[in-house]
Amino acid sequence: MTWAIAKAKTETGRRKALRPGEAGLTLIELIIVVTIMGILATASIPVVKFEVKRSKERALRQDLWEMRRAIDAYKDAADKGGIQTKADSNNYPPDLQTLVDGVDISSKHVRFLRRIPVDPMTNGTEWGLRSNQDDADSDSFGGQNVYDVYTKSQGTALDGSKYNEW
Repeated sequence: MTWAIAKAKTETGRRKALRPGEAGLTLIELIIVVTIMGILATASIPVVKFEVKRSKERALRQDLWEMRRAIDAYKDAADKGGIQTKADSNNYPPDLQTLVDGVDISSKHVRFLRRIPVDPMTNGTEWGLRSNQDDADSDSFGGQNVYDVYTKSQGTALDGSKYNEW
């Protein structure tokens, strides 16, 4: 029990009426508390946005790594003679869907990707593709084979680099 309530009790156990200002919060105290809570909530918004962006960047790097690993595995299998490819493809896959659908390698059906990942920056499965016949900085796909993938997002990463350059 607080001191004001204990003082207000009589010996019979009944309460006396409290005088103004003896208990409770004043309006000014309440306004100060609400203002402080608002400031703290407002200060946390940039931190949350930063964390969401960092999470998307982490997912983008993971997806790019996964697709590039699948492209390399396809090329390795083709270089070893397990996959029949076109002469001008340099043993790279013709498209990403081939990596998902899989190919037959010595009587086994091998899939290199479970699915085409969703680009966390554009929320779609449309990725930028590069053929090894294309220029290194080209953003148009020649269509001969898939040598590399990149996001079509024009955004800038937290480190200042462009997402489509990753």
